[in-house]
Amino acid sequence: MTSSKSIIFRNPAASSWKTTPISSPDVLSFHQSLPSYGPTRLVSLPELAKELGLAQVVVKDESTRFGLPAFKILGASWAIHRALCKHLDLPATSSYQAVGAAAKEKEFSLVTSSEGNWGRAVARMAKHLGIKAKIYVPHNCYPATIRNIASEGVDVPIVDGNYDASITAAKKYSESTGAILVMDTSWPGYEETPGWVVEGYSTMLAEVDEQIKQFTDKPVTHAFASVGVGSWAHAVTVHYKSKLPSATVVTVEPDTAAGLKTSLEHGEITIVETGDTIMAGMNCGTVSMIAWPTLKDGVDAAITVTDRQSHQAVQYLHDHGVKAGPCGAAPLAALRNLHEASELGLGSDSVVVLFSTEGARDYPVPNTS
Repeated sequence: MTSSKSIIFRNPAASSWKTTPISSPDVLSFHQSLPSYGPTRLVSLPELAKELGLAQVVVKDESTRFGLPAFKILGASWAIHRALCKHLDLPATSSYQAVGAAAKEKEFSLVTSSEGNWGRAVARMAKHLGIKAKIYVPHNCYPATIRNIASEGVDVPIVDGNYDASITAAKKYSESTGAILVMDTSWPGYEETPGWVVEGYSTMLAEVDEQIKQFTDKPVTHAFASVGVGSWAHAVTVHYKSKLPSATVVTVEPDTAAGLKTSLEHGEITIVETGDTIMAGMNCGTVSMIAWPTLKDGVDAAITVTDRQSHQAVQYLHDHGVKAGPCGAAPLAALRNLHEASELGLGSDSVVVLFSTEGARDYPVPNTS
């Protein structure tokens, strides 16, 4: 591996790394059974492809997933379903209605921590199931985000600390009350549920495999994924590194919360202190333990972007019909950084997928002067 003080960390060995796909055939059928399921859009950006000299650039627009402005409910719903099935001794093929009725009868509840989209996804699934949930948020969570989570009918305690502190609070609540802890990050002894989260994201990747055929008969060559704790990037890496031919996987983080990039540079999970960023859902300082082995070996490049770059990418996508938020636009900012550095074989044969994981939302506009 090579590293530098630049915004890009490169792992040349990842180009030849292969893995096996995550296999869970029940995931798609489960999602299809939930209210308001439908594949989200894959949007072509021909002007951007021409500008950068690429064959194709497409954006997976997750701004309408199950009526929520983000993709997180894919992982949250499946993980909650599997966790409840385990506690209730029910098969994973059980309907969510049957699981909800049994969970409600036993007065089960859920608890998690979040900086926004994950918490609202857990809250929405609790609503579908008819059970209670508590969502801990860090002190710097945007007031509008807190209101959105609370609108799902859950309790939203504010923790005097950062995202990692909110995880600690959720864990303590689970231990003291028996509420089922549902997190998309992992640590020693807490690995099964985050694994189900990763499985849940396979639905989006399966949709892209079918939708990309509308625009090109070429395989995807580059996939750009945002990183918070790393569960989504884990799913993307496994998906594209289990294909033949495999694709180059690029991760993107805020320059104020580069937990994965720093860990890759050090060769081990390294906790970083995070700062404020408009990319709130990516403002995480610790990489998920179960994601780390795959990310360490399979990510070709880890890139950081600034709030200003993310904001500019938001504006570009809005002008081209994709109503992304800062986290959703970050992969576009990373593509521009990678293109400017002439890295990782981007060229006239490249087919690039940008995963816009978050829809438009209010945020403090950074200084762009």
